[in-house]
Amino acid sequence: MNEGSETPAGPAPAKRSRLRLVLVVAGVVVVAATARALVKSGGKGGPRQEVVPVSAASAVQKSIPLTTRAIGNVEAYSTVVIRALVAGEIQKIAFKQGQEVKKGDLLFQIDPRPYQAALDQAEGTLAKDKAQLVNARALEVRYKKVYDEGIASKEDWDTYRTGADTQAALVRADEAAVENAKIQLSYATIRSPIDGMTGNVLVYEGNLVKTTDLTSLVTITQTTPIYVTFSVPEGELGKINRARSAGTVRVSAALPSDDARPLDGVLTFVDNAVDTTTGTIRLKGTFENKDRRLWPGQFVKVVVTTGVEDNAVVVPSQAVQTGQDGSYVYVVKSDLTVEPRPVSTGAAFEGSVAIAKGLAAGDRVVTDGQLRLYPGAKVEVRAEADGKERAPSTGGPAGGKGGGGAKSGG
Repeated sequence: MNEGSETPAGPAPAKRSRLRLVLVVAGVVVVAATARALVKSGGKGGPRQEVVPVSAASAVQKSIPLTTRAIGNVEAYSTVVIRALVAGEIQKIAFKQGQEVKKGDLLFQIDPRPYQAALDQAEGTLAKDKAQLVNARALEVRYKKVYDEGIASKEDWDTYRTGADTQAALVRADEAAVENAKIQLSYATIRSPIDGMTGNVLVYEGNLVKTTDLTSLVTITQTTPIYVTFSVPEGELGKINRARSAGTVRVSAALPSDDARPLDGVLTFVDNAVDTTTGTIRLKGTFENKDRRLWPGQFVKVVVTTGVEDNAVVVPSQAVQTGQDGSYVYVVKSDLTVEPRPVSTGAAFEGSVAIAKGLAAGDRVVTDGQLRLYPGAKVEVRAEADGKERAPSTGGPAGGKGGGGAKSGG
């Protein structure tokens, strides 16, 4: 009986030992967690709120231009396709392809000898008929006098008068033939009709050209000044027309790889109808293009300035975020916490955007670090909009470090 009664009581001390071990470990964990929380809270008995480093900027009130943006295509101011108006052998090409030429510069010389001979022949015929006209007029005058004296009949005088008039008509026809021969001869010398740049030359000296050839000899494009053609939505037409009524409308164009150096031009053309398939209207800006930065066929970013908005509340564009309910900004309050505030945006210009509703001048908004923010979040402003680093502006980290220093000194 004694052995039987001791067997079930044997395991009890081992179970109590394991229980005590579990309780001790749990207590250690609780103490460690409490100590960690106290450390994080600065010893004040509660967890410290996380401080989010951000960049901020103050909303300012200023005048900004009202603009319309589009993508444009560069077009030559004028383009001339050179073709031969007379047939013949090309004796001379007086330029190199890609060369700048002035109006009146020699381009091609076609063999002029056949056309010079035709001119000489026409001038000879004219001289002969003019001499015959002099004789015919003399006979007309002589027979008029004889007719007046009653010696010659009226029929004779009419014959000589008609002969003189016919000869005069032949002289006028000869003069026209001479003029035509001069024109044909002039076509043998091809000169540039505009100032511009020559393209690829498609013929060479010694080639025979014909008036029926469809292939051009060369193409000349004028690039100073130059056009930029672009389209804007028809809803922008009203303010563009109002700006045109007020004066010159400025247009700027920038290459996609050269945004920092836009070129200035003026709006010179508004199409007379809206494209019903796209709901847009075509416009053209004219640019001096003295340094040849714009080239026909390029795509450029176009900005049309249609006016100025005075006393607009402006913030950096990166401060404006987009949510399910529209645009909003994070406003830094005086206690260095943030609140999301819905805003209505207006015109945008050079990295800034106007706030039509929701902000006042002087309000401080977050420009970088919004991903970690939430309503009521504590922030530390590390940099302002001017890019300068700021000293820590939150009481939490500064107070904790300062408190530790005082304790250590004591």
